[in-house]
Amino acid sequence: MTLPFTSADWWAVAPVSIVAIAALVVLLADILFARREQRYASIVIALAGLAAAGFVAARQFGHDYNAFFGGFLTGGFATVFQEIILIAAAGSVILYAALGPASRIAGSIAIMLWSACGAMLMSGAANLIMIFLGLELLSLGLYALCATDDRKASRESALKYLILSSMATAFLLFGSALLFGATGSVELADLANPAHVANPLFWTGAGMFLIGLVFKLSLVPFHTWTPDVFEGAPLPVTAFMSVATKAATIAVLARFIYAALPVSVGQRLLLPVWIVAGVSMIVGNVGMLAQRDLKRLLGYSGIAQVGYILVALAGGTPLGLRYALYYLTAYAFMNLGAFAVAAAISPHGEEGADLRNYQGLAERRPWLAAAMTLILLALAGLPPTAGFLGKILILASGVSAGFVWLAALLIVGTAISLYAYAKVVRAMYAPAETGLPEPRPFVPLAWVSAAICCAVIVLMTFYPLIPSNVLPLAH
Repeated sequence: MTLPFTSADWWAVAPVSIVAIAALVVLLADILFARREQRYASIVIALAGLAAAGFVAARQFGHDYNAFFGGFLTGGFATVFQEIILIAAAGSVILYAALGPASRIAGSIAIMLWSACGAMLMSGAANLIMIFLGLELLSLGLYALCATDDRKASRESALKYLILSSMATAFLLFGSALLFGATGSVELADLANPAHVANPLFWTGAGMFLIGLVFKLSLVPFHTWTPDVFEGAPLPVTAFMSVATKAATIAVLARFIYAALPVSVGQRLLLPVWIVAGVSMIVGNVGMLAQRDLKRLLGYSGIAQVGYILVALAGGTPLGLRYALYYLTAYAFMNLGAFAVAAAISPHGEEGADLRNYQGLAERRPWLAAAMTLILLALAGLPPTAGFLGKILILASGVSAGFVWLAALLIVGTAISLYAYAKVVRAMYAPAETGLPEPRPFVPLAWVSAAICCAVIVLMTFYPLIPSNVLPLAH
């Protein structure tokens, strides 16, 4: 008996398959290489696999194909999100050059790559089953990765993420079941039929489905897990979670908004999402003010940053989606750059996440201090960075779509965030205190990663290339 799929179906998931196979090769190489070579062998193999997957995914851009009987869609939308996820995985894998015992590197990188496969499946998912499959593959890997450190906080973060994320997944799964009951189909395309609007199951199912997505996006009031899990997880895992999870979930949400919801009910059903996005911009930025740990600070920052991205999606316009993708790409490089600097200055046996390590950094590592300053300026939305241009574009999109109140909250949230980011910059250029641990010697990969991220953040300001054919399809 032959499978009822053609070569075009398998080509559609070729980028995902390459990443999955690269993870297997990483584990095999860990057995073959000596202990001294294990760390860099695993990193090089993973980066090669991610680069190959990125090349294959890029070749699918503009070629829309409905694979596996409507389960997975290729095209511009899926390609852009897959590239962002691959960049997040590459930037996170690089951090293992400076952190973690060599004996665990291969296993951690393999799990991270498989988790990235789940995120990539979510970017092209066109039915409820594929969304759930991708989400579980993404989440199960993260549960394990959060606990790979020997610290007690690491195990606590894994347990907290497992319990709370499982509850959110239950909401999403039950909502999917109700949507199936209302429509008789798991295809997102079948949700767009206006005839389903009169069915209470449709409204209840869509609401529960959105609750699951809102949790994964760390929006208020489902945000409390984020700073604790970010703080407890190993630094490379936190970097991966901060970008890949958000990118994959935004891909599902955008396809749901643009291609699955009937036009007549979209704004009414999504109004609670826009409200929590507005509240998140304030809560996230206020939460940053009291933080003393970089991972917790960036966790609260991520809560606000997702709120900014949703302002662009609020109008449901094609231009808003393009602006959201621009800012999401910039945000990926901002976060990965910040974590690269943290890895580069981390003392031996520790992570450079404690903000005390940044005291007087300009004297000890002036180039790293300059890189972190640029990244924080971008997160705050100040020129000459992509964060500034991205917020301008998002404001224009929100106001033109009639969501002036969301644009106003974005401005207020940005003003609050300036103090939190300025606090770190001020510490870096203050006189160095005595007794601080010395940063580790030069780590080439971490330095190169930080430099690339800074260069991209600036280049995106002057060359804001945004693909035009990125509207999501559902069939």
